Amino acid sequence: MSSTKQHQNIWQVIFASSAGTLIEWYDFYIFGSLSLILSEKFFPDSNPTLAYIATLATFAVGFIVRPFGAIVFGRLGDMVGRKYTFLLTLLIMGGSTFAIGLIPGYKTIGLVAPILVLILRLAQGLALGGEYGGAATYVAEHSPAHRRGYYTSFIQTTATLGLFVSLGVILVTRTTMSAESFNDWGWRIPFWLSIFLVMMSYYIRIKLQESPLFTQLKKEGKTSKNPLKESFGNKENLKLVLLALFGAAMGQGVVWYTGQFYALSFLQSTMHIEFVQSNVIIAVALLIGTPFFIYFGHLSDKIGRKKIMMMGMLIAALAYFPIYNAMDKTVDLSAKQEVTAMYRVESTITPLEDGTTLEKSTKVRTYSDSTVVKEVTTITKDKKEVKKEVKVGTNNLIWLIVLVLIQVIFVTMVYGPIAAFLVELFPTRIRYTSMSLPYHIGNGVFGGLLPAIATLMVQKTGNHLAGLVYPVAIALICLVVGVIFIKEKKTADGYAEVPEV
Repeated sequence: MSSTKQHQNIWQVIFASSAGTLIEWYDFYIFGSLSLILSEKFFPDSNPTLAYIATLATFAVGFIVRPFGAIVFGRLGDMVGRKYTFLLTLLIMGGSTFAIGLIPGYKTIGLVAPILVLILRLAQGLALGGEYGGAATYVAEHSPAHRRGYYTSFIQTTATLGLFVSLGVILVTRTTMSAESFNDWGWRIPFWLSIFLVMMSYYIRIKLQESPLFTQLKKEGKTSKNPLKESFGNKENLKLVLLALFGAAMGQGVVWYTGQFYALSFLQSTMHIEFVQSNVIIAVALLIGTPFFIYFGHLSDKIGRKKIMMMGMLIAALAYFPIYNAMDKTVDLSAKQEVTAMYRVESTITPLEDGTTLEKSTKVRTYSDSTVVKEVTTITKDKKEVKKEVKVGTNNLIWLIVLVLIQVIFVTMVYGPIAAFLVELFPTRIRYTSMSLPYHIGNGVFGGLLPAIATLMVQKTGNHLAGLVYPVAIALICLVVGVIFIKEKKTADGYAEVPEV
């Protein structure tokens, strides 16, 4: 086979694998991107804060079950093949996402609504648990050893691009209809679109051939008969699994979710930045930062995976408190001067069918740096609800994008090289199973629980920065384990340092 043909094949493999993985991440992250609205639709509105935390917990459930998906589909991938396994996970993910968009709200079917969402979220988590390992393994097994970090880094961009696409679709949907229509039914459109994206990706993937390394193993009759036993029953391999988890994936997981999902949660629920503006901040930062996944993946081929990942964890742990403190200060009204001439109050009283009234009062304050604070108070017979919404001026908007972008750079440092790191750690015959479990525990459990844990810590303490204790502690623990116990050696061709077995 000519080098040109090989080059064409690897890019076909990367495109098909990345397209499907991006769509699965899109499906998975719509839920998180719309968490505030979903908390209102699928949970009782008697306690908005509790409903929001319950929504984040439901979001986290999808992460918690990812390790089980890694076991189920990892075993299937090592026994049957990489290609057909990630075709199956694609269909499960897409079907579950589409179905969430069809579920009636809590006011229509009561507790059945959150129960159905929870079941579908479990299915999404299981599917994603099998997807990433398959895609990363598939690309790595088509890649030459000296460029494995570079080629697999394209798979690493898909999680962030999936989040970016989900935010983009949500923003386009929101800006093409009124806020009332979007809150009423328009939020369902991003879920419905999933079915078309999945069909497109399935068509692309079905044309792929099986991984050459797996095909060779199967031809020689050397595929694993019991990948679970070989991966976790073998003392030496289990040691590698634990090392991958506590020395790399755990820290990578919390850095990933702090820099993207907790950043969005902090903007919306703690700083009260309005919906469109908060999503624009994250989307722009992700768009600018995404090429760095490829840069650090490529760099890892030259200087090794460990150095880059450990440095990313260290810098992130040291920088999070100053960064989030700077973010919080952009909405500190005590340091701003109000333009009293622009103060505005609007009040309405609407009769309800039960004979009572709904009183709505809107207060709008404008400040000299163009920050606008809108406070809406709604009073009915049963309750009083106050919602605060902040829209920052252009200078603060740019500053917030920069602060989130810095966090995204930390993400690219720890996440860009990790696919190649995990692939190189395990033998081909049990690679899918062995690498998937530590990756999804690190990301799904330690990372996925982060928004819920951090938000709860902020609510309990009243300290806006209290939630950062969790990711900083996990990143530092992982850093210590990784520095002490992960050893690297040069490959035979001298291109990269890989974990020493």
